[in-house]
Amino acid sequence: MSDDELVTFGETMLRLSPPDQERLEDTRELEVRAGGAESNVAIAAKRLGTSATWMSKVPETPLGRRAVGELREHGIDTDVVWSHRGRQGTYYLERAGEPRGTNVIYDRENTAVSTAKARELDLERVKNATVFFTTGITPALSSTLRDTTASLLKAAREGGTTTAVDFNYRRKLWSPDEAKETMTQLFPGIDVLVIAARDARTVLGFEGDPRQLAHKLGSQYDFETVVVTRGSEGAIGWHDSVVHEQPAYDTDTVSRIGTGDAFTGAFIARRLDGDDVPTALEYAAATAALKRTIPGDVALVSEEEVEAVVREGGEAVSR
Repeated sequence: MSDDELVTFGETMLRLSPPDQERLEDTRELEVRAGGAESNVAIAAKRLGTSATWMSKVPETPLGRRAVGELREHGIDTDVVWSHRGRQGTYYLERAGEPRGTNVIYDRENTAVSTAKARELDLERVKNATVFFTTGITPALSSTLRDTTASLLKAAREGGTTTAVDFNYRRKLWSPDEAKETMTQLFPGIDVLVIAARDARTVLGFEGDPRQLAHKLGSQYDFETVVVTRGSEGAIGWHDSVVHEQPAYDTDTVSRIGTGDAFTGAFIARRLDGDDVPTALEYAAATAALKRTIPGDVALVSEEEVEAVVREGGEAVSR
């Protein structure tokens, strides 16, 4: 394999959270952690033995260095364009039970990453990777990043790199119509698509149960692999016209944030290690279950822990 088995591209923010269930307007303390979908995926894959690099454009500021430094502490390589313009994106997480519920407030306007252009990035690194990964969050951030995402997918394809994308629709970033128009234009450059069943229905307009959604997506857009996630019910994997059903593992939830990223990172890692789709789905579901027991954005798990959950859990079903 190449030195870079997995290369990801996207924004990593700093997450600021009051302790316990305090309100932001009243708290005197804020916990700071780094978190972003693409870097979360890289870290999860790294924890399962994959060499991973995160690419981005980051402001040359204390906050930018703070975000990059934390990712390096988790063992992933960082390949960043340091910028003297733009700011570091942040978001605020206010935890609460029902009926108030957990609230997320983004503060990511005029960020350095929103100006990132393909010519600034190391395209050879993308071309030489085994898998290139990004999410639908990235093109939602700016028109520039829509072009950059398309260029990176094209470069990956030119280099023979497998391309993987998590649809990851965020309604606070763009409308369903905007997301559908942009993402479907990117679909021809994607080999592996991960998408929530709700997004396939509400954004893309597909109908049917998750198994039907996976079949329809794979057939219509000629993906190599489609993974349809379905929350507490697990996931569906479509590959070579065969559907594989993977239930979710039982877990006590400490934090839901980053669960999908943990799932995707583990799925990619196991596929890179040579596992078939059903086995990769098992490991992905186990990693997601473990992540829900961990505060913060990243899946700080070990291969041994994931394997233990797989051994003790149920078996996948293929149809």
